[in-house]
Amino acid sequence: MSEQNQQRKMTHQRKQNLKSLMLNKAREDLKREAEVKAEEKKKILNSRIEPLSNLGGMSEQDLKDLCRELHAKIEKVDEQRYDIEVKVNKNDQEIEDLNQRIFDLRGKFKRPPLRRVRMSADQMLRALLGSKHKVSMDLRSSLKSVKKEETKKDEAEVKDWRESVEAKTGGMGEMKAVFEGQ
Repeated sequence: MSEQNQQRKMTHQRKQNLKSLMLNKAREDLKREAEVKAEEKKKILNSRIEPLSNLGGMSEQDLKDLCRELHAKIEKVDEQRYDIEVKVNKNDQEIEDLNQRIFDLRGKFKRPPLRRVRMSADQMLRALLGSKHKVSMDLRSSLKSVKKEETKKDEAEVKDWRESVEAKTGGMGEMKAVFEGQ
């Protein structure tokens, strides 16, 4: 069984060779299609465009008549172009509507990609409410202010730290006397 599978599998080189052959064939087909389209375009243009006769030998009145004819043809072609453009836009809109209907019937909705935007609360309210937004969202102003009660310490309780140190050591005066006496 494994021998049959190995015989059926293509080598990497064979796959690459087939790929290149297919790509070459596709290129040739595209070139042929482009040539055929160019030939068709030339034929159509030759059938639609009438060659102009010798303009140098025409009188002024003939030239004016020729200009009027050309102008009338241009207007006609422009009207046709406009009509076709309107039809194409109508068909595009119809296609979009039908695609939307298909999505609705399937129950799968296309979600547009969203990007993150940094926005304050004021900006968000302005965007939602527009010119109606007059209230600012200052969060600190809406907080209740609390006054701290200052506890007054009795002056008797508060002592200078120097006094307490002098009391324990017996004062600096005594230390000076000890050093001077030596």
